[in-house]
Amino acid sequence: MTTRLSARAAIASVTDPGSFTELAVPRRDSGTDGPDGPLAWSGYDGARARAAERTGEGESVVVGTALFGGRHAVVISFEFGFLGGSLGERTGDRLEAAYGHARAHRLPLVSLIATGGSRMQEGMLALTQLQRVARQSVLNRAAGLPQIAVLRDPTTGGGWATLGAGADVVLALPGAQVGFAGSRVRPAGADPAAYTAEGQYTAGHVDAVVPAAELPATLADWLGVLAAPRSAEPVEPPAALADAAPPASGWDAVRQARHPDRPRAAAYLDAYFTLRLPLSGDRAGGTDAGMLCGFGLREGRAVAYAAQCGTATRPAGYRTAARVIRLADRLGIPVLTLVDTPGAANDAAAEHAGAGAAIADTFTAVAAASVPVTTLLIGEGGSGGALALAAPGNTWVTPDSYFSVIAPELAAAILKRPPTEAPATADQLRIRPQDLVALGVARGIVRPGGAPGRR
Repeated sequence: MTTRLSARAAIASVTDPGSFTELAVPRRDSGTDGPDGPLAWSGYDGARARAAERTGEGESVVVGTALFGGRHAVVISFEFGFLGGSLGERTGDRLEAAYGHARAHRLPLVSLIATGGSRMQEGMLALTQLQRVARQSVLNRAAGLPQIAVLRDPTTGGGWATLGAGADVVLALPGAQVGFAGSRVRPAGADPAAYTAEGQYTAGHVDAVVPAAELPATLADWLGVLAAPRSAEPVEPPAALADAAPPASGWDAVRQARHPDRPRAAAYLDAYFTLRLPLSGDRAGGTDAGMLCGFGLREGRAVAYAAQCGTATRPAGYRTAARVIRLADRLGIPVLTLVDTPGAANDAAAEHAGAGAAIADTFTAVAAASVPVTTLLIGEGGSGGALALAAPGNTWVTPDSYFSVIAPELAAAILKRPPTEAPATADQLRIRPQDLVALGVARGIVRPGGAPGRR
């Protein structure tokens, strides 16, 4: 169980000291203000009065602006002590004001969520506040403004299904209760781990579980990266990390790309970025450790990345990459992709998880991106599972890589050749880095420590 802070204490715990300024939200004349609320729920007025006396707040959220590591943002913070942080009409007024202020002043929005859901004493009028939140979120997305959610304890019901799960970046505190179903309405025998921050991270619904002591720096880093300048031109590909000679044959290219000591994606990303922040999960129940995604700083500029790690890419990996590419496109941030896979995972589990649809979604995300995409092939380029991440017209290759319509061994098998013919088949496929440049598939071969050699 995490420490349950008040709304204002939660704000103070992650923002620059003294930087919070509360927004003035006009109080409208609505059904909420009638005797015992819109449903005339007996005792509702008394419950609100006691909640206000106990917490010092007039509603279940506090909204305003603050600095996070010197970066301005609109902040929403839930007061769980006020009727369980539940959403009612007045809550909706405050949330709408916060989103509107973010749009008016071109600011990102940070939500510190702790809620049990919609307020029963206001019935369907409370539940419809979720539609208001969804509409405001859509408007901020259309304006190209990022939304970051921090899941405190608990984050359940409509608050999770709108402000939480609908955010661009979803962070959670360790041990927080997170799930659509609150603890009193879950099916008997349900796995309690599924309703935790850690469980939601494992299932691909949370980007990172962040200890409270690290949260201020993490939020400041995210806001710094998302506010950083971004180039309208394609970013340069990383320099090669291995000083390998161009392979003499196609089979040499395969052997170099499959060498266990060849540099992998994590090493390329660490060398390329001064700061990088991971995004994890496909938001559909899956993760893929073989796909690294996120945003980072390169020479002070924001760049998004999606990088294969040399394994067969799972459907969740493709969906995560597509998610990040679309987010970068909406925020106007250029993208770097690193291609390195023997091919898409093709086992039964991958097929059940929608391998074809996930690959198609990645192809579509790359093709539809209005921001520039740069690709570097750093190892194996196995068929369509690798090509899905490759930028048409802006793909580069390292000397220790190859790209092939199909693995040479499989090509030989399809052609009914013996396995010993795989090396000769590799030559026929013209898969070497220099072949890829000559064919126009790649723009050039990158070298260690220098600018890439263009065609």
